[in-house]
Amino acid sequence: MMVAALTGVTTALVTGTATAQVVIDVNKGTIEPLPIAITDFAGGELATEISSIVTADLKRSGLFAPIDKAAFIEKIASPDQSPRFDDWKVINAQALVTGRVSKESDGRVRAEYRLWDTFAGQQLSGEQFFANGANTRRVAHIIADAIYERLTGEKGYFDTRIVFIDESGAKNDRKKRLAIMDQDGANARFLSDGRAIVLTPRFSPTRQEITYMSYESGQPRVYLLQLETGQRELVGNFPGMTFAPRFSPDGQRVIMSLMRDDGNSNIYSMDLRSRNTTRLTSSNAIDTSPSYSPDGSKIVFTSDRGGRPHIYVMNADGSGQTRISFGEGSYSTPVWSPRGDLIAFTKQSSGQFQIGVMRTDGSGERILTSGFLQEGPTWAPNGRVIMYLKQAAGTGGPKLYSVDLTGRNEQQVPSPNFASDPAWSPLLD
Repeated sequence: MMVAALTGVTTALVTGTATAQVVIDVNKGTIEPLPIAITDFAGGELATEISSIVTADLKRSGLFAPIDKAAFIEKIASPDQSPRFDDWKVINAQALVTGRVSKESDGRVRAEYRLWDTFAGQQLSGEQFFANGANTRRVAHIIADAIYERLTGEKGYFDTRIVFIDESGAKNDRKKRLAIMDQDGANARFLSDGRAIVLTPRFSPTRQEITYMSYESGQPRVYLLQLETGQRELVGNFPGMTFAPRFSPDGQRVIMSLMRDDGNSNIYSMDLRSRNTTRLTSSNAIDTSPSYSPDGSKIVFTSDRGGRPHIYVMNADGSGQTRISFGEGSYSTPVWSPRGDLIAFTKQSSGQFQIGVMRTDGSGERILTSGFLQEGPTWAPNGRVIMYLKQAAGTGGPKLYSVDLTGRNEQQVPSPNFASDPAWSPLLD
């Protein structure tokens, strides 16, 4: 279990205010990665490991191009002193990161970093964090988030986790276990034993809690699982089949699709305090995969009421149901961006599965990636990156991939086995 033992002292290491600023304009159509030099932090093996994780995080974002350490001219002896900026300008390092890791008398780890603008010759930011030994990787992710935010103006997403379905065994006898790991694939562990099929885990936006479906009773049932304590509870016993549970933005409700005896599937919301259920759609079709807007006022969902699956938007009380997708093919698994500006979706068209985004009125549809099988998008908490499952033809099973909104930075996310149904956590506290 993650131990809450991280504290930050913000701006405690800042020695000056830069007048010229190194920034990345993330709103441009084409983004050129920023050359950045990240030195090995002073303090031994643990310090080197932390700086390596920072480097990997920033590189994986696609917005930064870490410079090969073999090109470094200056060897940083003390991160407290200003670097020789001319040595870093020669190798075109527009930003420089230095740092130190040390042990406190109480056993805690102290990690500090400084971010420098090499061309302005000034420090941009500096912070220090304290953690117990179990949280050193989190310190690295938090430092990467701080650098990302300072240079892009947007929140980072590195100090987060992914809950997903781990798939192992033969294709016709696959074991599916609920699993969780850091967003970079580290610290993977199982949350269920594989004796029952589990599907569609989703994070609460307010707590370290997930909702998911399990077939352990022979029928799909929705459960809540507290990650900190391991406590689990049944959301409710519903007649028929239950699909695609997801939290409301305030974490107080779960929205889901329920199939009754007539074969129709409609969308319901449940208040987790009172356990009262409200029906939101009443169509003679399959309405499923609901997802709230960040402010909780709208819901996006999929319905085949028009003949094939398309994306619809309605008010949170079920009123104003409006179709917003009109492209060729079938649409599914829509999910609202945390920033509220886009909806990600899966699309099946011309024999291909596609992951795309559109504006909340359905305009501006863009396909980010296409392939043999890919589906189930989930957003990073800053709304800049999407993760999903992808399976190439003949590979035997799905893996997790991520892509940014430009569609140019697609890469595989490591996992212990085959993996599906990813869900991205909010930033950890």
